Amino acid sequence: MTKRMWMLLMFAAGFVGILGVVKVRQIQVAVAQASSFQPPPEAVTTIPARQEQWPATLDAIGTVVAVHGVTVSADLPGVVEAITFDSGRTVGAGDVLVRLDARQEEAQLAAAEAQRDLARLNLDRMQGLVDQGIVARSDHDRATAEHKQAVARVGEIRATIERKQIRAPFAGALGIRQVDLGQYLKGGDPIVPLQSLNPIYVDFAVPQQRVGEMRTGGEIGVSTEGLSGRELVGHISAIDSVVDPATRNVQVQATLENPNGRLRPGMFVQVRVRIGETSPVLALPASAISYAPYGDSVYVVGDLEGPNGATYRGVRQQFVKLGGARGDQVAVVSGLQPGDEVVTSGAFKLRSGAAVLVDNRVQPGNNPAPQTEDN
Repeated sequence: MTKRMWMLLMFAAGFVGILGVVKVRQIQVAVAQASSFQPPPEAVTTIPARQEQWPATLDAIGTVVAVHGVTVSADLPGVVEAITFDSGRTVGAGDVLVRLDARQEEAQLAAAEAQRDLARLNLDRMQGLVDQGIVARSDHDRATAEHKQAVARVGEIRATIERKQIRAPFAGALGIRQVDLGQYLKGGDPIVPLQSLNPIYVDFAVPQQRVGEMRTGGEIGVSTEGLSGRELVGHISAIDSVVDPATRNVQVQATLENPNGRLRPGMFVQVRVRIGETSPVLALPASAISYAPYGDSVYVVGDLEGPNGATYRGVRQQFVKLGGARGDQVAVVSGLQPGDEVVTSGAFKLRSGAAVLVDNRVQPGNNPAPQTEDN
């Protein structure tokens, strides 16, 4: 019995040993295959880096401000008798917007005009009596003063009636009406916003170290999403005389034409200030740039040597220094050489040394002035 037990144990140990040797050899083969495995190439698009001449610019975020902009308000208290405008319409300077009830003032005007006429008659009569020497000169002076007071009273009431006709102080576009017929308005109550839209201001801030590059009359370009890719051209009209101590920025104001009223007060816009002559840059599609906290980079395609000594088409990561942007393009000012073949799409799935397959049948946008299209 003991002999049979030992034979079974020896047989089991031999089986386990043989199985272990087989598994070790299988693992060694798998490791060898993995070390020599070359992943399939990633499909990418590329473009050769070409040198272009870009104007020296300074980009900033601006705010659109009306040259003239107010909220038209009631000057005197009164009840709204008539509203002569529609919300959103364009009005001219001096157009009547709202008329307040002025019946009481009109009655007072009639009484004051009658008093003025009586004072005029008394003055004329007094003049004849003075010429005849019947009354003293002091009585004539008193009559003259009373006539002047009556005339002034008529002018005062007429001015009050005129102030109850609320007019547009300048030509512009109205906002949304904030009053209704029959509403009682106190002095200063808002009626409707009024903005002058052409020309229009754009205010933006520049760092204090760049103020020396700003000059009155300098050209700027303004763009925003609402302009469908168009850029409006304006000129710097004023540079603030002080530096904001909180931000160390200086406010700059530019004036530009806005014939269709596409720019509205309060809008944010992108401002590009032309500050110098053109400079050479390498223009690449924005999709080619890999942005990271430790530095921006691109992938350059070239012939690389694999572990087995064979040459293959692969990429290397190249850190670059970026300049300004223009449409779909970004300027590279250093880190690349003209003619370098740069990956423009598919960079997110790459690493330095990865094999690539270039397929340029479909390219990403690379237009310096793209136009928005409706889908």
